[in-house]
Amino acid sequence: MAELSDLPMRWRLFVAAYPWRRIDPVPWTPLHKPLDECRVALVSSAGFVLASQEKFDQERRGGDPTFRAIPGDVDVAKLVDSHRSESFDHSGMLRDPNLAFPVDRLRELAATGRIGSVNRRHLSFMGSLTATGRLTRYTAPEAARSLVHDGVDVALLVPV
Repeated sequence: MAELSDLPMRWRLFVAAYPWRRIDPVPWTPLHKPLDECRVALVSSAGFVLASQEKFDQERRGGDPTFRAIPGDVDVAKLVDSHRSESFDHSGMLRDPNLAFPVDRLRELAATGRIGSVNRRHLSFMGSLTATGRLTRYTAPEAARSLVHDGVDVALLVPV
């Protein structure tokens, strides 16, 4: 992980001035059954899409608040990086997409019985949103409803 001092001056100034959102109390839902009985889905902000999907809008002011559904049986080598941020090195997740979208690790956990099952779809967002109103009002509730509809018990959040 980069230290603040590793970033270019423009990014350090941005981070210093950014109005970070405070959520208090932190929303938390306790797990009501053993993990080995749970259906798990990934929710990543890596900005991955399939080649057949529309890429995230790199030019949208405040960032693109939409998400893409990624099939549970996806070959991670087929994921395309469409994240706009220049504030991190994308090369690691390009070499191994499991760093930012660990679906192969989830499959291993399901195969060994550590989790009950892997959901039929996962969700990919583009991080680095500077305007989060549309995300919190519209997109996040829609994404949550889709996972509830699938019977997901645990959403593994993978911030990038």
